[in-house]
Amino acid sequence: MSTASSDTATDSAVPDGPQERSRRLRRLTLPDGVRPYLAPLLLYGVTKLVGLIVFAWLLESADEYQKKNPRFGGGAHWWDVLSTWDGWWYLQVAEKGYDPRPLEQLAPGGLFTVKQNSVAFFPLYPGLIRGVSEITGLGLYGSGILVSVLASFVAAAGIYAVVSTLAGVRAGTIAAGLWAVAPGAGVEWAVYSESVFVAIASWCCYCVMKRRWVAAGLLAFVAGLNRPTSAALIGAVGLAAIVTLARRESRREHGVSGPLYAMFAAPLGLLTYITWVGLSMGDLTAYFTLQREGWAHYFDFGSYTLDVLGNTAVGRHNYLFAFSVPDLLGVQLVLALPFLIALMLRKKPPLVLVAYTLASVITVLGTQQMFGNTGRYLLPVFPLLLAPAAALSRLKWPSLAVFFGTAAIASGWYAHYVIFELGIP
Repeated sequence: MSTASSDTATDSAVPDGPQERSRRLRRLTLPDGVRPYLAPLLLYGVTKLVGLIVFAWLLESADEYQKKNPRFGGGAHWWDVLSTWDGWWYLQVAEKGYDPRPLEQLAPGGLFTVKQNSVAFFPLYPGLIRGVSEITGLGLYGSGILVSVLASFVAAAGIYAVVSTLAGVRAGTIAAGLWAVAPGAGVEWAVYSESVFVAIASWCCYCVMKRRWVAAGLLAFVAGLNRPTSAALIGAVGLAAIVTLARRESRREHGVSGPLYAMFAAPLGLLTYITWVGLSMGDLTAYFTLQREGWAHYFDFGSYTLDVLGNTAVGRHNYLFAFSVPDLLGVQLVLALPFLIALMLRKKPPLVLVAYTLASVITVLGTQQMFGNTGRYLLPVFPLLLAPAAALSRLKWPSLAVFFGTAAIASGWYAHYVIFELGIP
């Protein structure tokens, strides 16, 4: 007894060796829950950075951006391009807030019949820009880029969480990398709201998968303050909640209050903003009128998409918002969608992912908007990465390194330069 006690006391008095101190330090600085995300975030960040560098090189080589209006794709430096077009509107809202006057009619005969207004851009992202600027002292441009970059890493982590749950850690890591090189990925590190939305949407879907209904409802609510296309996410959360409530077994396992909360909380953000716009502008349908007559964006059941596909098939451009190179890439993406959806469905993903994907795709293809931006509009549909990531996970890392290296370089053109310089993002 005494000897054992003495040995124990002696062992506890011996100072830790270098390996033990290093192990404890790692535990203090890197929680176990964070470690799985290091590889996907590193792959995402490096891949994205390579694409951005290639984009900058292409802009400087073309030497066209300095000749353009700073609001419409130009600027004094290449990085200024990242805050043009929609980015300009977001910075205006962040700086000045909204001015929701009644719709101002334009002279008849033109493409647009009402004057464009900043209320078409939802408040979450410009609000984050303004908040970060006030806290950090950064300018609005720097704050916008910072918000987008940080949100993009949160989004990559969310994509990893969802895909790794369904197809394994390796597939989840690859999915995060694929999102960095997806068509339209150029807006992930620009003054655009996509990164914030995908960060919310991916973690919202993950919460539904894990039956964390309160968190899912809150995230869907917040998503409704970011983009109108949040309707697809809100509908998916609501459908998953309804199905859970309809099954006796799931009601017993998960209860009733959580799904009910998620179902009713999810749409409140979107409905609140749309209603506020309508009341402020004196017309409850003002937001939809503004989108249709101020931006020529509206749901037409796919008529515009079919028009673009028909024209492109015969080498013509007799349609609205025609941009040859972005449109050709958009056509190729649309033709790939049935295959990607079929592969995703073969993996039998949870209902929330299926509903979110199908609703998002129908919204994109069924709406008249800039067809060349199809890749950007589909960027939030991250469940489409499930099957390609699972297939690529069978490759060894040397092969994957070649794949991602090539894709990262190419993405500087097709995912960045094409949409910002050869079209209108």
